[in-house]
Amino acid sequence: MTETIPQAGAETVSNDSTQDLATLTVNTVKTLSMDAVQKANSGHPGTPMALAPLAYALWTRVMKYDSGAPDWPDRDRFVLSCGHASMLIYSMLHLTGYELSHEHIVNFRQLGSPAAGHPEYGEVPGVETTTGPLGQGIANAVGMALAESMLAARHNADDSTLVDHHTWVIASDGDLMEGVAAEAASLAGHLGLGKLCVFWDDNRITIDGSTDLSFSEDVAARYASYGWHVLHCGDDASIDDYVQAAEAAKAETGRPTLVVCRTHIAAGSPNKQDTSAAHGAALGEDEVRLTKQALGWPEDEHFLVPAEVTEHMNAAGVRGRDVRTAWESTLAAVRESDAARADAFEGALAGTLPDGWDASVPSFEAGTSLATRKASGKTLAAIGAVVTTLVGGSCDLAGSNNTTLPGAQDVTADDYSGRTLHFGVREHGMGGVMNGMALHGGLRPYGGTFLIFSDYMRPSIRLAALMQLPVIYVFTHDSIGVGEDGPTHQPIEQLASLRAIPGLTVLRPADANETVEAWRMALQAAGPVALCLTRQGLPVLDRTELAAASGTRAGAYVLHPGAVSPDVVFMATGSEVSAALGASELLRKEGVAARVISMPCWEAFDGDIDALCGGCTVRVGVEAGASMGWHRWVGPQGGLVTLDRFGASAPAGDLMKKFGFTAENIAEVARTLLAGAERGSADAERAS
Repeated sequence: MTETIPQAGAETVSNDSTQDLATLTVNTVKTLSMDAVQKANSGHPGTPMALAPLAYALWTRVMKYDSGAPDWPDRDRFVLSCGHASMLIYSMLHLTGYELSHEHIVNFRQLGSPAAGHPEYGEVPGVETTTGPLGQGIANAVGMALAESMLAARHNADDSTLVDHHTWVIASDGDLMEGVAAEAASLAGHLGLGKLCVFWDDNRITIDGSTDLSFSEDVAARYASYGWHVLHCGDDASIDDYVQAAEAAKAETGRPTLVVCRTHIAAGSPNKQDTSAAHGAALGEDEVRLTKQALGWPEDEHFLVPAEVTEHMNAAGVRGRDVRTAWESTLAAVRESDAARADAFEGALAGTLPDGWDASVPSFEAGTSLATRKASGKTLAAIGAVVTTLVGGSCDLAGSNNTTLPGAQDVTADDYSGRTLHFGVREHGMGGVMNGMALHGGLRPYGGTFLIFSDYMRPSIRLAALMQLPVIYVFTHDSIGVGEDGPTHQPIEQLASLRAIPGLTVLRPADANETVEAWRMALQAAGPVALCLTRQGLPVLDRTELAAASGTRAGAYVLHPGAVSPDVVFMATGSEVSAALGASELLRKEGVAARVISMPCWEAFDGDIDALCGGCTVRVGVEAGASMGWHRWVGPQGGLVTLDRFGASAPAGDLMKKFGFTAENIAEVARTLLAGAERGSADAERAS
């Protein structure tokens, strides 16, 4: 069921001067947006112009924030999901006193200005997340609202509230077309996230033209079916209408709210309002001048901010200061009465690992066999018992991913105090929601699925890397070792693809004890980490004559030296390390000294690979995945046992044999390389 917010007439505004100041401010946002895009000759002017009244309503009369304390933990979060409308948020941040200068606005989209083409987290205080890829902002906002509910359940008490804020979103038609938004919105409705409110900018214009070219669904009905509270502001809503909608959203505590806002892109532009020409390009100097004329604005003034607007909006920027100081007093009182509770709250926000957090991690016995996904589950259980901020789950694969914390309650719409999240079959949504949780702070999210389905969530992974968010991906079933499920479920190019993302740490441990070290690395990492783990059992390596598993932290280490000056070096990851060790043993019996290097994390290795190889140039890279990237390590005289084709459906052992991931085949590749090196040396000697 949807509701319509009655539109407020002019008579509801009691102070005409206030109304005039509001209009002046709205027009300031419009003209700043036009001027910035025009000067850059690049950007999206129409949407900021349409949404200026809504932004004004939120920033001056609805949201709880203090521009002087942008990291205040109990602030409301604002997400501009339609990040292409970035001049809207830049205008509001600048006017309300955040650290975004007039010069930054003037240099919109230019090198060195934090006012980038799309809002970037970490560049400007007040930008809560990087947006631009449509739908991601909504997914992040779901994670923020979920984190707020979970932290409130953990840290609030009857006599003192430490967590009580809302998440506000402005989203476009394009946002609501994207699948990631649908996945996250469905989960938000299921979890009853009542402190989430999305204003949908229903301007019915895309870059290609009218939305009816490709979009004719009843969005309001769709969101109602998700379990959302749906409101309609009607056409040409006033500032008061938006405020009333926001208050109605706050009053609905059991469901997230979607507010349908019928707006007009480039509102006020005489010739480009309601056209796609105003979406992704500057209006043009003539149209900017005509629009300013229509708004009663000085036509030849650029980037004008009237003094009364500055004064008015600076006051709005600190309107939440008293609320913030009262909150700080509450926290101080909690610290005085219950220091442990205050420590737990502040430690959670800081992401501090408790003393001895890894003291109880398991150690696995050599000679046994265990899939690294199972070793991961045991390690997660041990760490999770101590690191209570660690929360997460799986995309309907918890039993396969081994991602369930023993004894942890489920997070539900009725009880947010648990730690187990059920993301459903929503990989992309899971990635976006985890990003939002990490951005909010106070929780350390992890999520599991099969490695092959990392492709479904790649845009969210990329954004986590771009923002350097501490999220953990548990990717199991990491190779053709998946077996009978066949090529649809057997990752080939995924390892190379993930390694190509700057700032993402990819870990593929060789055995159970390397898996323990991989989790240690993941919990201490500042950015996102992908754990790539086997379905099939792997031998737990006997390290009495091998290097300790702690070498994992170096990214690549000599597992078995073979000799001071080896004849050949095997370099491998994951399940193939055992096969490489087997090959080295075969060659040892033939009098060939073979060194084995385990390379669980390419990103962590910053040493000298030539030194690690003992100067040996005859190298064999071994990995049951694409060859891309391996030539960097093996060099021009090296060889590869990799896989540049799709797999097949058969038992894992049969597949490993068919595709050459056996000790015998790996040893044979080495013999061929050694023979070629000998012939090359002989030829060179004869030539000399």
